[in-house]
Amino acid sequence: MGDANDYLQLAWLVLLPAGGALAGALAAEWTRLPRHALGALLHAAAGVAVAVVSVELMPRILEDIAPWQLVLGFLLGAAASVAMVKLTHGAVRRLELGGTGGWKVYLAIAIDMAGDGLMVGIGSAVSGGVGLTLALSQVVGNLPGGFVTVANLRDKQVSRAVRLGAAASLLVPVIVGAAIGYWLLRGQAASVQNMALAFVAGMLLLATIEDLVPEADEPQTRRRYTTAAFAAGFVFFALLSLYVGT
Repeated sequence: MGDANDYLQLAWLVLLPAGGALAGALAAEWTRLPRHALGALLHAAAGVAVAVVSVELMPRILEDIAPWQLVLGFLLGAAASVAMVKLTHGAVRRLELGGTGGWKVYLAIAIDMAGDGLMVGIGSAVSGGVGLTLALSQVVGNLPGGFVTVANLRDKQVSRAVRLGAAASLLVPVIVGAAIGYWLLRGQAASVQNMALAFVAGMLLLATIEDLVPEADEPQTRRRYTTAAFAAGFVFFALLSLYVGT
């Protein structure tokens, strides 16, 4: 019975990252967000991601981990971030999506969602609080992804039914990633789980700095707005971690 409850809780948690993407997708159906506003939203997502690492993950990791585990876990996470980018580019080439930008963006977001699910699964294996805070952080982080996915498909004249179906299908990679992460880490020693959290930290931090921030800077939104958005994202998650994670 306990196992069933654990997996049911995980199922509810994976709805949060997918819900963020779906909310962004629905917003794209009825609004046309200016590029500078999208840039500010992406900076807010970056602020959330940095807070996840610095406020939630690192203090917990450092409680019980050997230095070599910390270094190895972080480096493996960074390598996984690079591998996800290469996987996206390779899939685009193999599926010949280079000329169909809407589906290229969709594929990139789907792979990113699988990574989100993996992080939620790993966090949930450590504790329900970690899984919940990671899942909640991804609600904000996935809003821009869902928005951009549907906006690009709409620009390519893809029908609304197909656009909404594509947005809803983003739940699948989240479920798969979460199941894998939870299955691998459930019941492991605290030091092993913390090494996995270091992996999550490396994966999340590198993806934020190397991919999300450059994308957020593309619209050239005014600095005062991006700074405020980044700070708001950081403070939002810090408070969330303090009041929910505990």
